[in-house]
Amino acid sequence: MNNDITQYFRKEMFPHIWCPGCGIGIVLGAILRAINSIGWEKDEIVMISGIGCSSRITGYVDFNTMNTTHGRALPFATGIKMANPDLKVIAVMGDGDCAAIGGNHFIHSARRNIDITAIIINNMIYGMTGGQYSPLTPTGRYGTTAPYGNIDQSFDLSALAASAGASYVARSNIFDVNQCTRFIKKALLKKGFSVVEIISDCPISFGRINQLRTPVQMLEWIKSISVPQKTWEKLSEDEKEGKIPTGEFLDLNIPEYTERYKEISMGVQQGRKEK
Repeated sequence: MNNDITQYFRKEMFPHIWCPGCGIGIVLGAILRAINSIGWEKDEIVMISGIGCSSRITGYVDFNTMNTTHGRALPFATGIKMANPDLKVIAVMGDGDCAAIGGNHFIHSARRNIDITAIIINNMIYGMTGGQYSPLTPTGRYGTTAPYGNIDQSFDLSALAASAGASYVARSNIFDVNQCTRFIKKALLKKGFSVVEIISDCPISFGRINQLRTPVQMLEWIKSISVPQKTWEKLSEDEKEGKIPTGEFLDLNIPEYTERYKEISMGVQQGRKEK
């Protein structure tokens, strides 16, 4: 196996546009290491993104790619998977892209349990458009549209995916790159809708307004608020305040959408022939 993940890059597209210290490049590296360890051919893979900082990933990888509209990565990914179920379909989204305008698509993709791997890079802010708070901005944290602190409750996106019907759900952070890579690999190999949420840093839009002025400070903060699932279960409600559980939350073998659709379609065709 060739361990050089640069084989997957569109090198003519570099240098990238991400800010110094941004965690998206770390997530991209984890995705490519997971793919490389599986050994998929580039033409087997379709990677879809919406709009946002994280969605630029599709411009830098030498797969079949599509950069779509804001919040619509999963509908496009669904269409591609339905048209050719043999393709390995990956949807990369940010927290605003996935959980706000794309929220219903996320819920119903999980409900269908269609064989798509959803990777959500959660930097807890709208980074590209100026630092507005997102559905995953922690309560009390600041954004340009929440100068006195966010009063909304933030989504637990992983819990939402699990309750909506996904097959595999996990959460990690960019501080633990090996865990990120391991979870992504399991998600890619899982038959059904698989979700990996990765807590990432945005030192420019989130960090500055929340007094985390350097990438190192943000990484240390992300590490401090991330709690392994087994430890989380032992904490009191007061101890859980401001913390985020990480780990694998769901790993089920349940019927997958395109396979069920094919069975129904073949049954209908057979019935017509018998008539």
